[in-house]
Amino acid sequence: MTESVVHVIDDDEAMRQSLAFLLDTAGLSPLTYESAPQFLEALDSAPAGVIVTDIRMPEMTGLELVRRLKAKGAPHPVIMITGHGDVPLAVEAMKAGVVDFLEKPFDDESLLSAIRAAQNIGAGDSQDPERERVRAILDSLSPREHEVLAGVVDGKLNKVIAHELGISPRTVEVYRANVMSKTGARGLSELIRMVLLVRP
Repeated sequence: MTESVVHVIDDDEAMRQSLAFLLDTAGLSPLTYESAPQFLEALDSAPAGVIVTDIRMPEMTGLELVRRLKAKGAPHPVIMITGHGDVPLAVEAMKAGVVDFLEKPFDDESLLSAIRAAQNIGAGDSQDPERERVRAILDSLSPREHEVLAGVVDGKLNKVIAHELGISPRTVEVYRANVMSKTGARGLSELIRMVLLVRP
């Protein structure tokens, strides 16, 4: 069954094996690749499924891979694994069509939940009601909360946002917490996804 196939692309062999073991244990069917070019070579014959890829790889980055897949019209939903410093890249990746990103270290359940959500994409649910719900939530934010949110979506650090807005980093943290609370976002990727849903 192709619904259970998960393509794991990572140049780190230990990470590939660890993810494959986790997915196998969860009843999924992992296929592993040590590079993005290796996956692209197999793409035409590869079964449909969710792609889990690292963002930083030597031959081709995860972001370049997403752009290649989009150019080919490949339907595979992509989940990106990123290091802490890669949030701006991950935001760029989401704008390019990635469905989620997970910051290392992440727990097993976070990955499995992201894969389940990715599998449900395109199951026929209209996003319009969701878009209107998210728009209403974002419209309820104060002007300052919008400014902080814009900085967060651009991948800026709190101290950079603080400097640009002429407020303290602690104040940025308070506004950021308010934004998370008002939107109900459980993490950075969900918050960014909400913003991109309304303003692609």
